[in-house]
Amino acid sequence: MDVLYTADPVRYARMTTEELRGSFLVDRLFLPDGIAMVYCDVDRAILGSAVPTTKALSLESAPELRAETFCERRELGILNIGGPGTIAVDGIEHPTAPRDALYVGRGSRAITFASDTAQTPARYYLLSYPAHAAHPTVQVKHSEAETVHLGSTEMSNKRAIYKLIQPGTADSCQLVMGFTVLAPGCVWNTMPPHSHERRMEIYMYFDLPEDARVFHIMGRPDETRHIVVADGQAVISPSWSIHCGVGTSAYTFCWGMGGENQAFDDMDHLTIDQLK
Repeated sequence: MDVLYTADPVRYARMTTEELRGSFLVDRLFLPDGIAMVYCDVDRAILGSAVPTTKALSLESAPELRAETFCERRELGILNIGGPGTIAVDGIEHPTAPRDALYVGRGSRAITFASDTAQTPARYYLLSYPAHAAHPTVQVKHSEAETVHLGSTEMSNKRAIYKLIQPGTADSCQLVMGFTVLAPGCVWNTMPPHSHERRMEIYMYFDLPEDARVFHIMGRPDETRHIVVADGQAVISPSWSIHCGVGTSAYTFCWGMGGENQAFDDMDHLTIDQLK
């Protein structure tokens, strides 16, 4: 497991491009036949991936956790962005179609990932936070997600938000998770932007063509920077930072939050004239 330490707002303002990318960008996910994990100091979030092709993969603990099993003190959200597969939790199998999610509660012990075929393997995105209580493991299919439509074609930000792990759908301690799909011809997300001092957020971008990129905008409203992101890469957004982005084409991104509360609409909204 890799460990990533992010920067505070003061050091962030003085960072070079490479320093910024090294502190907030996770760019080694979705390696074939492997599990990649990154431990972040912000709210002790862990993000990662599992891509089983020729064999099933098991999620193990790591020395950084000082735990017998990965979910001994943690909860875990999983989103499949690849082909169909199966996730087994303590012997119970959960067939997982593309864009289906699975919430795995604290205390779960054996977690394995498999793909239906090696030609179109499942690509599981993983997001985990510490948990103070145990909640049941729950599968949330793409079709069961609460869906919100925002934006317009005229503003180049027409998009659909799919809420997968949230109170009332899949109860959790602090994890809230879903994904946003940009409509064809639209490129802006979360614009006008917002922040939420009570929660950190992690963005993982996918469904991007190989030659396309997203410019993820972050920082204080009056001190913004950007990180250029490719398909399958993620950006850690601390609670003091805004987060929005613009792509060279339409794209999809998984958002996941942890922190003080789980209220999706708890945001500190900004107007565009506040950005610098």
